[in-house]
Amino acid sequence: MKGVWVAPGRVNIIGEHTDYNGGYALPIALPHVVTCTAETTTDGLVRVSSRQHPDDRVRLPLTEVAEADIAGWARYPLGVVHEYLRRGRAIPGVTLHLDGAVPVGAGLSSSAAVECSVAIAMRDLFALPITDSDLIDIGRAAENTYVGAATGTLDQSASVLCTAGHALFLDFATGERAQVPFDLAATGAELLVVDTDTPHQLADGGYARRRQECEQAAAALGVRSLREITDVAAIARLTDPVLRRRARHIVTENARVLTVVEMLRDGRDPRRIGPILTTGHASLRDDFEISTPQLDTAVEAALAAGAHGARMVGGGFGGSIIALTDADRTRHIAAAVEKRFAAAGFTSPRTFVAVPSAGAHRVS
Repeated sequence: MKGVWVAPGRVNIIGEHTDYNGGYALPIALPHVVTCTAETTTDGLVRVSSRQHPDDRVRLPLTEVAEADIAGWARYPLGVVHEYLRRGRAIPGVTLHLDGAVPVGAGLSSSAAVECSVAIAMRDLFALPITDSDLIDIGRAAENTYVGAATGTLDQSASVLCTAGHALFLDFATGERAQVPFDLAATGAELLVVDTDTPHQLADGGYARRRQECEQAAAALGVRSLREITDVAAIARLTDPVLRRRARHIVTENARVLTVVEMLRDGRDPRRIGPILTTGHASLRDDFEISTPQLDTAVEAALAAGAHGARMVGGGFGGSIIALTDADRTRHIAAAVEKRFAAAGFTSPRTFVAVPSAGAHRVS
């Protein structure tokens, strides 16, 4: 049996670093996808290849996947195969060929798109009784344990569950999921993504340190997770100024997500969420301390050129920003960011418009 499956990258409207704190987030899926062409075999081997890495092919007995000393891009699809095997699923053999259109290192979840494209392909190929929740958890486990990046489930949830024309409201404490209307085109607005070409690496330690700091803050406040703190005044009890800043970001970010969801559900002009996005950037920059000069410059330039709001997205330490724009001003704002980057001596950014798209699915 052979087929082709796709899974998208994502961009988060609001709600960064809230997933592993049991909070809220509001992502959309991008039209940019990872394509997985998969075929069953019976020889007990896993074969992995990529259009982007034609000279870096992997061929392994399935019995050796768990201990395979393989680094780089192939670790992500192999991690998914490992999770299926670890969970007792019978895999006689599989060939996986990947083709990625999600910008790598841009904070747009290219790794989750790889994981989810492989996970859904293997589910369908081998007719496994795997739910969407299982797919999400398989992707998370692959990234956490096999790759070694201590991420939450936001990226995989968006890649699997998003629908076209909507943002996906996620409550990581209760498991609630809901589609929220986000049809910008109908209102003459657009969401501009600016990839600053400063790749980030989630496994390099910065992300894990923030997660540890949040856990320490929750413990010091006597709660299981920072989700349980809803009054920002409560974090004044933290004596460590670093932990106080980290907690303040999470508590205020959760409130921002709920406010944005309420506004969109009420049918308000989506431009009105712009100032909330900008406030979210200030929180990520000052309290969570994960922004960079390039990200800050992109946000400042977009706002100065007329964006209704702008903020960095993703895990931080590089990557992309989003800017909420009027459709007839998007090109002007993108050009203004590029001009500011040139003046600062930064690498020229890449820009595109994010259209809320569908989650992972089979295409042939």
